[in-house]
Amino acid sequence: MSNEKIPYKIYLEESEMPKAWYNLRADMINKPAPLLNPGTLKPMTAEELSGVFCEELVAQELDDTTKFFEIPQEIRDFYKMYRPSPLVRAYCLEKALGTPAKIYYKFEGNNTSGSHKLNSAIAQAYYAKKQGLKGVTTETGAGQWGTALSMACAYLGLDCKVYMVKCSYEQKPFRREVMRVYGASVTPSPSMETEVGKKILAEHPGTTGSLGCAISEAVEKAVTSEGYRYVLGSVLNQVLLHQSVIGLEAKAAMDKYGIKPDIIIGCAGGGSNLGGLIAPFMGEKLRGEADYKFIAVEPASCPSLTRGTYAYDFCDTGAVCPLAKMYTLGSNFIPSANHAGGLRYHGMSSTLSQLYDDGLMEATSVKQTDVFEAAEQFARVEGILPAPESSHAIRVAIDEAIKCRETGEEKTILFGLTGTGYFDMVAYEKFHDGKMSDYIPADEEIAANIAKLPKVEA
Repeated sequence: MSNEKIPYKIYLEESEMPKAWYNLRADMINKPAPLLNPGTLKPMTAEELSGVFCEELVAQELDDTTKFFEIPQEIRDFYKMYRPSPLVRAYCLEKALGTPAKIYYKFEGNNTSGSHKLNSAIAQAYYAKKQGLKGVTTETGAGQWGTALSMACAYLGLDCKVYMVKCSYEQKPFRREVMRVYGASVTPSPSMETEVGKKILAEHPGTTGSLGCAISEAVEKAVTSEGYRYVLGSVLNQVLLHQSVIGLEAKAAMDKYGIKPDIIIGCAGGGSNLGGLIAPFMGEKLRGEADYKFIAVEPASCPSLTRGTYAYDFCDTGAVCPLAKMYTLGSNFIPSANHAGGLRYHGMSSTLSQLYDDGLMEATSVKQTDVFEAAEQFARVEGILPAPESSHAIRVAIDEAIKCRETGEEKTILFGLTGTGYFDMVAYEKFHDGKMSDYIPADEEIAANIAKLPKVEA
């Protein structure tokens, strides 16, 4: 099909929006390892998990055989506010790069939360409301998840308590204020509000925090508050399930015009965006119906896939959550205060970790200054100011397109533009002023944290 017949933006009709989430685990031969009770080292039961998570979400978390979960009508009605989201052909970027590659991006920033996080936030808030809860607690890194959850809770009349990673709380005050507009309370983490927060501050005085720290505080708050449950914006199977709407829409839009991607790229922190984007394409690969090259892109300052160890570890720094088998840098690893707050997590989704360990996808890490260089290049030709997290995928998409220019290969590249960077101007200011640094942890630092992993027999 000629380029002229493919529009700049491909929109699906409302009737073409997915009616069910796709559970990638159902097609996996090697299933993700189960969550373990840290006390007994036995698989967590639904009853045990229900003390922390909503009951329906627990059922989704533990189900690795049901291929599709119907999206409740109430959630689909909410999705209609901003979905289907556009699949965009980056013609201007292609021209600027002088590449024969065709570049597409799935844009998830067209909502007030500014990112893909709203896809799971409304689902988790819906199930909390359905269960009759008063409210939910959560953590947030860069603030996209906290913003999305506060919006969903306001829509459904739920209370929302957010623990925001301290460095992001200070770097991104406007995103914090958007959460407060929607009625959420926001606390910098680690804090003196919780026992685990006090413990972390005692062990790491002056720490800038991490997602692992904030998770610990949010879980403690949930289990000690009647009528509350904890919800998580990434990592968990249930979150990747909800985010499959990204990949399902992307694939439907490409199928509509007979487009098949060769390379699919996503930024990787906990795994929600990447898992959602690749889900239906990876399903085809697992079933032997098609083949794709998948690339997970993570920050060099927090390289769980590329430099971590595949083992059972705590999901949080305070060691109050279950153990998950994942690629991890150690739950005590606290990343440098880089500006991609949403990617500052010590581990990776168990589902994606299993796929990576099975050799079904690749991973690479990129430096912060290289990421912002790509973000600015993209903004100048495509007209969207990208979030620092999304810009990790942009960096590698540009690199892959340049390889095509050098080899003359006409590959089709798809990447996830997870959100906008309009609340990340402090980061852009530091980049422009030459005050942005590239911190890369030493092997000794990572090894010291890996040495503290819990002892779990294979």
